[in-house]
Amino acid sequence: MDKEISQNLINQRKSKKWFIGLSLVFALLVLLYFFRNSLQSSLEASKIRTAVAEMGSIENTLTASGEVIPAFEQSITSPIKASIKKVFFSTGAAVKAGQPIMDLDKSLTLIELEKLKDQLALKQNSIGKLKMDLDKKIYDSDISDKIKSLTINRLRADLEDTKRLQKVGGRTQEDVTKAENILKIAELEKAQLENELNYHRKSVGANVRESELNAQIESKNLKELQHKITMADIVADRAGVLTWVNDKIGSAVNEGEMLAKLADLGSFRVEGSCSDTYSDQLKVGIPVIVKVNEISLRGIVVQIKPSVANGIVQFSIALDDNKHASLRPNMKVEVFIVTNRIANAVRVANGPAFNGKRKTSVFVLENGIAKRREVEIGLSNFDFVEIKSGIQAGEKVIITDLSQYEHLKEIKIEQR
Repeated sequence: MDKEISQNLINQRKSKKWFIGLSLVFALLVLLYFFRNSLQSSLEASKIRTAVAEMGSIENTLTASGEVIPAFEQSITSPIKASIKKVFFSTGAAVKAGQPIMDLDKSLTLIELEKLKDQLALKQNSIGKLKMDLDKKIYDSDISDKIKSLTINRLRADLEDTKRLQKVGGRTQEDVTKAENILKIAELEKAQLENELNYHRKSVGANVRESELNAQIESKNLKELQHKITMADIVADRAGVLTWVNDKIGSAVNEGEMLAKLADLGSFRVEGSCSDTYSDQLKVGIPVIVKVNEISLRGIVVQIKPSVANGIVQFSIALDDNKHASLRPNMKVEVFIVTNRIANAVRVANGPAFNGKRKTSVFVLENGIAKRREVEIGLSNFDFVEIKSGIQAGEKVIITDLSQYEHLKEIKIEQR
């Protein structure tokens, strides 16, 4: 008959199994740790890049993008409604001042010019006619006024004769009253004539003035059209390069429509753009660095566009050396906005070892051994990283990404 196993014995056996299991896991972890430390504890010198920490200035920058454009670019538009008759230069061609770029068909505009000339002649003729009418009316009114003056003088004499005859009994009081009334009527008629004469002078003069103003407007329209016809000879008013030309011969163009773009490639500026998250740090006058291939050009922000489109802020950059030989129109460049600067700091050349964290670990090379160091990062840009603590000037820092060795405190660097 089987003997029943006590509970204590069962518990002792379970504890023993747990102890053995945990011991095996611990032993495995210890072996794994030493095995991992034993692996890759050495590294060939040819696979790493180093930089010596030094004292110097450092700038903190924000990354943006930019496009090089000519400092001066003239848009040439059609001054008249016409059609393209001939194109002398294509896009990319260099032109000299005074050289024709294209020829426009001006026939419709010339017809309109002749029409304006005829309208101006009609206006001028109507002015002459109005002046003649004014002279005639003034002359007739003046003659009528003189006749009326003579009539009034005669009526006054008649009145005096009537009064004398009344005294001697040859006329009655009724005759005197009648003569007085006739004289008053004549005087009123004379006043009416004088008033009409003044009215004619003012009204006809105003009509003449209005016609003269209309004629002046027609004359100005005529001069404006003549100027537009002159400007329709599309020529370069300065030397430059045609960055765009409408070369569709025979196509109709309206007044103000673009015909060509002429750029002066002697100097350039940069149109930059960055995320609107940096808008509070972007200010007019702030320095920038423009990276053209391997060349760095300095400049400042001179204008910030007021509108934000699709989360992008646009701004204009004036370069200190806007005539640098490496600049080309429509070239895409890197732009670095300088937000802060320290004149004297410990700095190391930027590299993959720096991952953007404020506190990180890097390896410092000492006598063929790379030793891991905890460092604090300050300002950074595409060239340098500021080391606020952990590294002194003169120490050699490995700037290659060694994150796969972050579990090691030291790595032997082998020279082969």
